[in-house]
Amino acid sequence: MPRADPTARVDPAVLAWASAAVRHTARVTNMLIAARRFRIVGGDARDAAVLHDLLVGLGARPAEDPAADPAADPAAVDQLWCLGTPEESVLAVEQAAADRPRGSTLLVVDAGRHVPAVDEDAFGPTTLARPGVLGVPTTSDDVFLVSTGRSAEDVPAAEARIRWARRSMPVARAVADELRQGSLLRGTRIGVSLFLEPKTAVLALLLQDAGAEVVVYAHADEADDAVADVLRRTGIPVHASSTATVPEQRDLALAMLDTRPHVLIDDGSHVIRLVHQDRPDLLPTMLGAAEETTSGLRPLRVMASRGQLGIPVVAVNDARTKTFFDNRYGTGQSTVFAALDLLDGLDDPSAVLRLGGSAVVAGFGHVGEGVALVLRALGFRVTVADPDPVRALQALFAGYAVAPLTEAVRTADLVMSASGAPDTISLAVLRACAAGTVVAVAGGVDQEVAVDDALAAGAVRTTIGRKVERLSVPDGSDVLLLDGGGCINITAAEGNPIEIMDLSFAAQLGAVRMLVERGDELERAVVPIDPEVDAVTARAALAAFGTVVGPPGRSADTTWPAAQPADREPDVRTRRFGDPA
Repeated sequence: MPRADPTARVDPAVLAWASAAVRHTARVTNMLIAARRFRIVGGDARDAAVLHDLLVGLGARPAEDPAADPAADPAAVDQLWCLGTPEESVLAVEQAAADRPRGSTLLVVDAGRHVPAVDEDAFGPTTLARPGVLGVPTTSDDVFLVSTGRSAEDVPAAEARIRWARRSMPVARAVADELRQGSLLRGTRIGVSLFLEPKTAVLALLLQDAGAEVVVYAHADEADDAVADVLRRTGIPVHASSTATVPEQRDLALAMLDTRPHVLIDDGSHVIRLVHQDRPDLLPTMLGAAEETTSGLRPLRVMASRGQLGIPVVAVNDARTKTFFDNRYGTGQSTVFAALDLLDGLDDPSAVLRLGGSAVVAGFGHVGEGVALVLRALGFRVTVADPDPVRALQALFAGYAVAPLTEAVRTADLVMSASGAPDTISLAVLRACAAGTVVAVAGGVDQEVAVDDALAAGAVRTTIGRKVERLSVPDGSDVLLLDGGGCINITAAEGNPIEIMDLSFAAQLGAVRMLVERGDELERAVVPIDPEVDAVTARAALAAFGTVVGPPGRSADTTWPAAQPADREPDVRTRRFGDPA
């Protein structure tokens, strides 16, 4: 694949096309770009090079091209990005679909820049796999088509979206199957309090299939009513409504708690804290809870330090297979893409965010790393602001500019908070922003953007589009605030990609196993997840991505150092000065 000359300036129109094509594909499929093997079929060499570099910048892997290497396996590819003629595309699809392992999804993307590159009729009758994605069962049950030039069907299609998510969650399915076979969850009531969308529905259904009694709660801005209805039809009680007021949401959460769950699975620890505040009598009957966010663990650790935590809480967020992937690759992709998608939907041409502009990332933890990575891949000049000098130094070593936040935002086109801390984008920061700066949140705590302080100071909010407001700040400039400062990938999109949540939910299931097997023995504190959960999850995910490593324990690679036998103490004596006496 020809690469763009790094000394040449990328044509903004080509980069905008490539960005829109990639974001459309991610939006309609809710799938990950990173780690997937891709091949570009036909098209203008310059266009193909820009798309290639964007995909690689986002973490995708180029697959060997059979046209260039006859020894290459045509089926060893996950995504075909078609830019050329329909005839070229049909041949590439036929090659990639032949002898393909069953259950291995092939996504065919019609990314033709000026005219369609895929003739959908050439594959026979199609079916709607989910809005914006067509299945071609006459070719294969595992081949799907996406056209970046066609708008997705504007229908909920909740059942289809749940089926689509389930087929792309092999790791969670495998862990849940082990729980089912061991009958470990039979008679256990599990309360699920997560962003209610298709992937969460799959988790709830997997728990139900494994023998658990499942009950679900979701906050109003995190509830997909169509998905909730599907779960209710399967017999799972769902306490959620997208139109619930704050008092109604509290009543719904308490109604879920009043079913007396033995285990809670939470996001943000709001329900874990609510049971301590309003239903403390339930704590002695609970085995514990699992929490999957950094911001949710912070208050729980404070409660534990004060002796106020009445149940063990497994820190799922600290699992390496969660933090290293969900926070960085999942949140990075989904939050940046959601922000740009919202801006693309505006009628005001002056509000369009140009690629290649200046972006500021506030916070350089795992989420900030991911946000910066995606912004840089899209051509933005990225500056990182983090008061932690070590994290700021990490950002510098990663090739980003580093500056204090109030200085960095003065020339920024886009500011994304990735701190997970209140008042990160303070009133002073808002006043320092350049006119027209876009402000969004990739974290998820209340008032991460100090909207209340701005309103108290006389700021005026004006809605200019879906989830977009113009915030006029006294003694400052007008900024564009996305989704009121909410966690934008959840409240304005479909959350993190399916493959990422597959890892996180596999870790959640591992935490549930811990609590059911030995919750009574665990300390009433925030407890680490078993390291074995990470190992099992990662090996299953590697297999799903078409990669294998050595077996557990001693490596099959004889060049790798053998593990120290468990029953033998290591020899700690130095031989640098000769053999010890």
